[in-house]
Amino acid sequence: MILEMKVPSPGESITEVEIATWLVEDGDYVEKDQAIAEVDSDKATLELPAEASGTITLKAEEGDAVAVGAVVCLIDTSAEKPEGDAPKAEKKEEAPKTEISKPATPEAKTYATGSASPAAKKILAEKGMDSASISGTGKDGRVTKEDAINAVPSMGTPTGGSRGTSRSKMSMLRRKVAERLVEAKNTTAMLTTFNEVDMSPIFALRSEYKETFKTKHGVGLGFMSFFTLAVVRALKMYPAVNSMIDGKEMISYDFCDISIAVSGPKGLMVPVMRNVENLSFRGVEAEVKRLAIRARDGQITVDEMTGGTFTISNGGVFGSMLSTPIINPPQSGILGMHNIVERPVAIDGKVEIRPIMYVALSYDHRIIDGKESVGFLVAVKEALENPVEILMNNDIKKALEL
Repeated sequence: MILEMKVPSPGESITEVEIATWLVEDGDYVEKDQAIAEVDSDKATLELPAEASGTITLKAEEGDAVAVGAVVCLIDTSAEKPEGDAPKAEKKEEAPKTEISKPATPEAKTYATGSASPAAKKILAEKGMDSASISGTGKDGRVTKEDAINAVPSMGTPTGGSRGTSRSKMSMLRRKVAERLVEAKNTTAMLTTFNEVDMSPIFALRSEYKETFKTKHGVGLGFMSFFTLAVVRALKMYPAVNSMIDGKEMISYDFCDISIAVSGPKGLMVPVMRNVENLSFRGVEAEVKRLAIRARDGQITVDEMTGGTFTISNGGVFGSMLSTPIINPPQSGILGMHNIVERPVAIDGKVEIRPIMYVALSYDHRIIDGKESVGFLVAVKEALENPVEILMNNDIKKALEL
């Protein structure tokens, strides 16, 4: 029996996906639930598991855009498993049911770095090139047919320097991010206001309580919980920042769904923490850790990145001193965190060295006025510089649930 495998829908409003990587080759024998491909949507990268055991025939190439419901491969379920055929991968941990992937999915077989597909080898041989000289874009650095086609033989220079180039197609997710960034610049009246925060009080709290906090709750007491709770307070004080434009109307929210920008294997991901106004320090830290791990492992679902009323981006983890973060449409505001540097500051007429972080608020001036934007950022600054009084109600142990 020949089974036609079709692309399942990864979520509402998604009509096509892109074959990012085939994890098997044409003619391979696959097991039921084995991951056979990684597919990109405009939201995330997901795995496609085999619906049955048998010999597979591929009907699409890497990089192809395939409509939801289209046939991407055939599986001959009457084929017998070759004798002595060792398993090609170990089982993976159970994946969320909302993703395309299914529980107990084997990992894809891997290739040695610099290896090339038969088609790629043939093309490179015609060009007089070696696969070892090409940066492969396939799984584990495997050189694909497209890599070989785009490879340009180095003509050399008088100094013997390399002049090789490579070309690779942007993933659907990366292209969608690019489109949204351009959209934000072109459709919003975006301005950015800046301030600085003396992080000494938070440093002192973390120094005294971080070990006890981690022992009690199993997560670290990081900066994100302080910033997130400071943002929630400021959003309640300045509700226009927690609003967005829909046509000729402004929609305001009585809840705070905070998007957090994290770096994943396929690029920037922006998962959402829901109803953060109800979370404690422990709750925020636990949710940040959960979403960061899922983003790192490529398990973030479309639903987890949908929505959000405000975004926090921490460029400081990469060493950024100052930036103008771009609004995440259709939201109206984004807070940029940066690195913490010891700087000389004037305290009561004397110069002292304090750990200072520059913060930036980019906002849509169409619905947020300068007074509100500056007031919002000042409110964030006040909460961060007076965390015990403003964020903990003068009861540290109760706030940290110690």
